[in-house]
Amino acid sequence: MSSHQDEGTAAWHRDLQHTQHDQLSEETTQTPGMRRFEAISGKRSGSSKIWMGKNHVGPGLVSADHHHGEAETGIYVVSGHPVFVFLENDEEKRIETEPGDYVYVPPYVPHREENPSEDEEAVVVLARSTQEGIVVNLPSLRAAVPELDELIAEAGSS
Repeated sequence: MSSHQDEGTAAWHRDLQHTQHDQLSEETTQTPGMRRFEAISGKRSGSSKIWMGKNHVGPGLVSADHHHGEAETGIYVVSGHPVFVFLENDEEKRIETEPGDYVYVPPYVPHREENPSEDEEAVVVLARSTQEGIVVNLPSLRAAVPELDELIAEAGSS
């Protein structure tokens, strides 16, 4: 501890962590049809409340259906025109995006990413409210997610 710090302020003087663009790790849970790269996490950076990374969906690919557990997820579209598919009133709803757009995915909501382009990769930056990248792959968007049913029931009783 340096002379200008005392025990009361030591937590404010921790080192920043830098992950260069070519140091991202694929050692995170994957979903068929896409490649996730981890940049900031508990294990890589010592974060306690966020996970960040990026995701690539190749031309013409469709990811498997999945959700991200208790994590809220913010998505920023870097390149391409990914489409995010989820259910609303038991009907598939599609959000078509372009570079510069943002998408919010609530906890436990089943969804998938699609890249309709035949020649352009879709790349997005991901931010999650948990320190690790939670991914639960599902057999379909209609798969049972008891935690989501509980959240909906709680919201309806408020």
